[in-house]
Amino acid sequence: MTEFTPISAVVGGVLIGLGAVMAMGLMGRIAGMSGIVAGTVFSSSAGEWSWRVAFLAGMVAAPTFYTLAMGHSPEFEMPGTTMLNIVSGLIVGVGVTFAAGCASGHGVCGLARLSPRSIVATSIFMAVAIATVFVTRHVIGG
Repeated sequence: MTEFTPISAVVGGVLIGLGAVMAMGLMGRIAGMSGIVAGTVFSSSAGEWSWRVAFLAGMVAAPTFYTLAMGHSPEFEMPGTTMLNIVSGLIVGVGVTFAAGCASGHGVCGLARLSPRSIVATSIFMAVAIATVFVTRHVIGG
C-alpha cells in the first residue's frame, strides 16, 4: 500500500500548479509533458525548442536539488518487469496520441480552463486508471 503524505502532496501540487500558471502566463503555452517532449524532438523553431529544453532540464534537476537538500535520493519504485514497463509506456504513448495530450496537459491545464475536451479526456484517464488498479489488485492479485 502507498503511504499518504499530505505535506509533500500539497507542496508538489502547488509546484505543479505554479509551473502550469507560469507556462501559460509567461509564454501562453500549456504545460503538458507529452506536448513539451514532442515539441523538443520535432520543433524547428529555436525559440520553441529552448523553453521546452529548459522545462525538461528543470524536471531532471529537481531530484538532484532534493537529494542535496535532504541528504538522500527520493524514493522511487517501478514494480513489474522491464518488458511490462516498456509495453505499458507504449500503451500510454498511444493513448496520449489519441487523446491529443496527456494527464498533465488535460488534467491540470485543461480542467483549469474548463475545456470540454479536457474534461472528457481526464474522465477517461481516471476511469481507466481506476479499472487498472482494481484489476491489478483484486482480479489478478498484484
